[in-house]
Amino acid sequence: MTSETGDRPTVAMAREIAPRSRRSVYPEPFAALMDRREKRALGDFFGLTNFGVNLTTIAPGGQSALLHRHSRQDEFVYILEGAPTLVLEDGEIALQAGMCAGFPARGAAHCLVNRTDATVVYLEIGDRAAGDEASYPNDDLKAAMGEDGRWIFTHRDGRPYE
Repeated sequence: MTSETGDRPTVAMAREIAPRSRRSVYPEPFAALMDRREKRALGDFFGLTNFGVNLTTIAPGGQSALLHRHSRQDEFVYILEGAPTLVLEDGEIALQAGMCAGFPARGAAHCLVNRTDATVVYLEIGDRAAGDEASYPNDDLKAAMGEDGRWIFTHRDGRPYE
């Protein structure tokens, strides 16, 4: 079903939307850590510009992202299937289907890891605040949102990744 303008669909089966062709926008060696993660950019599919929505799948042994926090972006996750571990700077929380978690900008650094033998599936929702930056407390990495909406990654001291 398409919208009144016919430009974009109004309804879709989420799991039928093609996954992103790249598993990660991180530079190496960090991108390889996301090999067990797959994102379907639902928000992009519908042309949403104020917030993003991803249907994300993490295979056993995978993770959602590096431990990180955003300077301006709020994030929210809702677990649909599986039992991921929410990793925070000061501890871990076991999650299960039906649970959700929210991460205000400048809040706790976080990521999800899948330490089980079953696939984890969750919805990931975040705003697209201009000027957002991400910091990674365990890694020599920082990110800034470019004018074009793409992440620019550097070492903590500002040197670009090659």
